Amino acid sequence: MQHFFVTPSQVKEEWIYVEGSDVNHMKNVLRMRTGEELMVSDGNNLQYRCAVERYEEDLAVLKILEEWPVDTELPSKIYLFQGLPKQDKMELIVQKSVELGVYQVIPVATKRAVVKLDAKKAARKVERWQQIAQSAAKQAGRGYIPEVADVMSYREALECASKLDIVLIPYELAEGMEETKSVIESIYPGQSIGIFIGPEGGFEKEEVEQALEYGAHAITLGKRILRTETAGLTTLSVLMFHLEG
Repeated sequence: MQHFFVTPSQVKEEWIYVEGSDVNHMKNVLRMRTGEELMVSDGNNLQYRCAVERYEEDLAVLKILEEWPVDTELPSKIYLFQGLPKQDKMELIVQKSVELGVYQVIPVATKRAVVKLDAKKAARKVERWQQIAQSAAKQAGRGYIPEVADVMSYREALECASKLDIVLIPYELAEGMEETKSVIESIYPGQSIGIFIGPEGGFEKEEVEQALEYGAHAITLGKRILRTETAGLTTLSVLMFHLEG
């Protein structure tokens, strides 16, 4: 069954009004006919089984047949601050982090990042990454489409993260596993969590020190060196197990 996302304002009594590019996708790509059923999430933890009632000029009008709460979101909002990786690794990172429950992905331009994006290229990349986030949210049965933010400088990312309850930065020179366990176990549902992941080559020592000055906790992910596309997903997996377990 096809799955679409809307905003709560598009749900009115027993009707849902689909707008924008989804109308063309439903009508001309999927060729959904009157009476055909589909699933709709409102981004506010409600899901609906609907049927196509009719098409108007810029709208698809859906009849709500059934609704129920969605319980697929983590009890904490997790923000992944990802140093820009090479090639198409960011696409994999976005896809898998959305599947694991991330709330927002923030691409970060760090000192060792090989990729350098001007404003025009960055905008195109973010648009592509957002499409991947939407597809991954549908596949994972999420009730919310995580946002991929515009590319930030490292300083901007630290300022943004300073508003969160706890910030983690995996670092190969961090204290042993017992210290990391203690940090993870101190996190409780409802807290907002930031994760900083470096690009290929990791963070420079100065960047780690800056993060610690902002209150971040340096943690270890074990004795092995993980790739940039693995480190964030590993941290998300640990947090998912801790928060939901």
